[in-house]
Amino acid sequence: MSAQAEEQFDLVVLGGGSGGYACALRAAELGQSVALVEKDKLGGTCLHRGCIPTKALLHAAEIADSAREGERFGVKTTFESVDMAGVHKYKDGVVARLHKGLQGLVTSRKVTYVEGEGRLVAPHTVAVGDRRLTGRNVVLATGSYAKTLPGLELGGRVVTSDQALFLADVPPRVVVLGGGVIGVEFASVFRSFGAEVTVVEALPRLVAGEDEAVSKQLERAFKKRGIRARTGVSYSGASQDGDVVTVTLESGDTLEADLLLVAVGRGPRTEGLGYEEQGIAMDRGFVLADDHLRTNVEGVYAVGDIVPGLQLAHRGFAQGIFVAEEIAGLSPAVIKESGIPRVTYCDPEIASVGLTEAQAKEAHGEVETYEYNLGGNGRSQILQTQGFVKVVRVKDGPVVGVHMIGARMGEQVGEAQVIVGWEALPDDVAPLVHAHPTQNEALGEAHLALAGKPLHAHS
Repeated sequence: MSAQAEEQFDLVVLGGGSGGYACALRAAELGQSVALVEKDKLGGTCLHRGCIPTKALLHAAEIADSAREGERFGVKTTFESVDMAGVHKYKDGVVARLHKGLQGLVTSRKVTYVEGEGRLVAPHTVAVGDRRLTGRNVVLATGSYAKTLPGLELGGRVVTSDQALFLADVPPRVVVLGGGVIGVEFASVFRSFGAEVTVVEALPRLVAGEDEAVSKQLERAFKKRGIRARTGVSYSGASQDGDVVTVTLESGDTLEADLLLVAVGRGPRTEGLGYEEQGIAMDRGFVLADDHLRTNVEGVYAVGDIVPGLQLAHRGFAQGIFVAEEIAGLSPAVIKESGIPRVTYCDPEIASVGLTEAQAKEAHGEVETYEYNLGGNGRSQILQTQGFVKVVRVKDGPVVGVHMIGARMGEQVGEAQVIVGWEALPDDVAPLVHAHPTQNEALGEAHLALAGKPLHAHS
């Protein structure tokens, strides 16, 4: 094909991660001709370097803890060691099966899949090598990358989450730089695998985006597990000497470790892709889009981690579907950012949706809250987990936030999302029958209490 040849499509999607492939599949389902461009592997960060492999590690970590703690449940088990080669075989097998399934979906929907690095060379044209793919509409979905800090050189014993997924052994001592979602998940994994772990976070608390009560409970749980948290202190520098990393804090303290994991967030992958040259409005590397995910250039949309807001795979997935339906003229409902559920898969697990107590007060003034302690929940006692379900409502009004911490709380967030999205009153939720014995009952108990008729809880 000549360098000037152009291929015409209804839609060209640049990026094959959660947002990009969801958009491509839905658009094809709606009868659009679609080209999907991906320079790495279909599925993007989530499938290959993020959500799926990290949660596989966390499940392996849970198995390690179960082996150690069997005697608590009257089962004689012993923990010998973590075979990282075996862990990676399990993890990579999960990823491979999902990758194969996704490839089959793209083929079955007759999406034109183009492997290679794409660049926006005209408002509606993406170049991939000698190929020029032109669409009536273009969707930018190029995702994000693991950030580091100025002056902090990666390499050797200083890694990001990308490299941490493939470690050949368990380092005896780990310092995790960053106490957000990625940082606390890896801290949890390393501790379960037997490492001594210290988390360094510049903000006053871990998982600072969550409700303050959740942060406090996580810090207590981490302390009980032997994970040290240094909050409210900033990183100053790091040096490597052989296999030892020395981390210096602005307080003057130093920490020695066998591995420094840099988990300071993710940045938008937009540099050098031609966006600014084609007039796309940007801010600090992010692509600016309205609530319909339209950029300032007509016919060009943006989804996923390159759009300011929550950097979550399911957010990008939902946005991709929204854009496909918007282009097809179906007028889908605008996605409400505060209604997107959030789960942090550390031990204990965190799940939330809607506004924190502080955010609710700022938005609505007077609010009411209730925390139902998992100590009163039969299933949670069987699992030997601690934590709570916290419900935030506008005074005499609807529920605007649900915040949960404890084992398996991520599995409860679906109902919580419906409650918040429904703008339900506690009286609406209280009559719903929650199966017994389940942790799901804790959600029901919290709403019973807010409705003024607590059962297994104090009013």
